[in-house]
Amino acid sequence: MSTRKTALTPKKKRKHRPSVAIGLWIIKRLENLIRRSSTVGNTPFFDPAIFAWTRELESRSAVIRAELDAVLRNSDAIPSFQQISKDQARLTQDDRWKTFFLYGYGYKIDGNCAQCPQTTQAIEAIPGMYTAFFSILSPGKHIPPHRGPYNGLLRVHLGLIIPQQAEQCRIEVGDEVHHWQQDSCLVFDDTYKHQVWNDTDERRVVLFLDVQRPLTLPGRLLNRVVLKLIQWSPFIQDARRNQQNWDRGILNQ
Repeated sequence: MSTRKTALTPKKKRKHRPSVAIGLWIIKRLENLIRRSSTVGNTPFFDPAIFAWTRELESRSAVIRAELDAVLRNSDAIPSFQQISKDQARLTQDDRWKTFFLYGYGYKIDGNCAQCPQTTQAIEAIPGMYTAFFSILSPGKHIPPHRGPYNGLLRVHLGLIIPQQAEQCRIEVGDEVHHWQQDSCLVFDDTYKHQVWNDTDERRVVLFLDVQRPLTLPGRLLNRVVLKLIQWSPFIQDARRNQQNWDRGILNQ
């Protein structure tokens, strides 16, 4: 693990569909209230030990890895991220970032969860778990700078398949760069500008989670409302339909 500052290549401002853009504009106006309510501070990365459930999740990494290996045996059946979430097309247009969803914004993907019962049991025990999927990054893949939609959630990566050249597989959040470690959690705030590189010749796979940020009582109530609105938004409903279509073989014909 290391920390350094790297120069970012300027990118054009991300454009969303009008319905999504309006929702994001409203949500960003609420983020200051969420920051003030945070009980874990507001930093790019967090010590995983702050969250009691991370140790239990890490202890189950072997059984999670076994189920992941079974999923990867049919990797052609795993969709690329932008095939599920069309709004990710700015970040990735190829098939080198694949996602096997278990939960998406509170919606359970029953077929995928049935394939991974031990993983499902582990993630369902996490307080405030909202999204969970295997994030599969192919060799040479770079995900350009971007930020997450809302700071009421924190992002967690459990390292499951980490390249031997770990220093060449990294994530930058804000001005800090970290490297994944086998069977260990990385916790960060994805509303800081962040980007990812896999400059190795090996695949990198993490269990990717979004969990509700610990907040004081007023913030928790606000967060509950905002997350429900996001869950109902076109951004999430479109992705949900795309996942269902993929499962029925419509998108992957």
